[in-house]
Amino acid sequence: MKKKYYIIASLALLIIAYIIFSPSKKNESKQLMATVEKGKFEIIVTITGELQAKSSVDIKGPSELRNSRNIRVSKIKIKDLVAEGTVVDSGEYVGALDQSEVGTSLKDLEDGLETANSKYTKNQIDTAMQMRELRNGLVNLKFELEEAQIVLDQSKFEPPSKVRQAKISLAKQQRSYKQALDNYKLKVQQAKASMLEAGIALQKAQRKVQEVKSVMKKFDIYAPQSGMVIYKKEWGGEKRKVGSSIDPWDLTIATLPDLSSMNSKTYVNEIDISKVKVGQEVRLGIDAFPKKKYTGRVLEIANIGEQLKNTDAKVFEVIIEVNESDKIMRPAMTTSNQIITQTYSDVLYLPLEAISNEDSLSYVYTKSNKKQIIVPGAANENYIIVEKGLDEGDEVFLSVPENTERFKLSGAELIPIIKERQRKQATENGGIVKETSKKKSKIKS
Repeated sequence: MKKKYYIIASLALLIIAYIIFSPSKKNESKQLMATVEKGKFEIIVTITGELQAKSSVDIKGPSELRNSRNIRVSKIKIKDLVAEGTVVDSGEYVGALDQSEVGTSLKDLEDGLETANSKYTKNQIDTAMQMRELRNGLVNLKFELEEAQIVLDQSKFEPPSKVRQAKISLAKQQRSYKQALDNYKLKVQQAKASMLEAGIALQKAQRKVQEVKSVMKKFDIYAPQSGMVIYKKEWGGEKRKVGSSIDPWDLTIATLPDLSSMNSKTYVNEIDISKVKVGQEVRLGIDAFPKKKYTGRVLEIANIGEQLKNTDAKVFEVIIEVNESDKIMRPAMTTSNQIITQTYSDVLYLPLEAISNEDSLSYVYTKSNKKQIIVPGAANENYIIVEKGLDEGDEVFLSVPENTERFKLSGAELIPIIKERQRKQATENGGIVKETSKKKSKIKS
């Protein structure tokens, strides 16, 4: 009798152990399920961006660095610059440029001015001495002319030959005096022209020095209006700071952005760019303030792709306009942008993890032990639309369950629909053209 009880007890324990430790039950209890939901479905392109002001005023070095013929410099270093983010009033100090490069030009110009001044002084002295000699010569000739006249006056009682000789001598003196006087007048004009030329050269040298000194005074940079100082970005992405250089064709040192109106500058990869259109709605967030939410719209899309630094992928620049204004927004803040490229209403959808694929067919494993073929639709990062094969509220496995052989295949009637869709897609992608070319090649052979 005791043996009978032992056998019954042992069987009971085995049954309980099987129930508790059965692999199928254990694994099935751990399998996560998903429910087919119905409602609004969005196709979203998620990208990061960087805030920038819609408009800004550039803080620049002196424009004379570009226009002046007297300042020949290719690069000028930034000697001093207030901290980025500093709020300044109009006319307040922002920074300073290094004067050493222009100082060298100034030294050369000052040497030129000293040379021009020396030449002017020398020309002035030489002209004065020459004019004095000419005037003395005229005075002497005038005395000689008067003496010849006296000799002629006294010769009237002399023989005719003496009178004639006196007349000839007077005529020579008159002619010499007239020639000397005409020569003096020409020399005066020549001296005036020479002094004018020397004076112009001196004034030109003075203007050059004055211009460079005036430009150097502008090497202390002041804000053209009130605002927050944001450093200028180079082509490579680095910011201009103390020690950086500006050139005559890009004199911007920093900017004063209008913080009341902002954009988010971002880059979309070449795979997703075809989905993005101007005017599409965008949901934005600022990484530094995750609780803050904003909206926007796609404002601009670049026509030509580019390759960012340290990356191999081609991307397209996209500018997103932020609808709201917030005091916490600052240029260069990182944003998370969700571009809503397409919206569906009242559609069935499932998590992507629940979908399995085999032989160009998509299917799910349902709670009712069916391997259900479905007609999938558009998908976003996490979910996919189910056009046919499931109903709202159906429960499916999120991953392939154990013992898949116990699941019965269902939905075979959807296969023609799937094949027809694949045929249309192949047609749109040029599949028919390929098939036709193959047939032609067979006919020729």
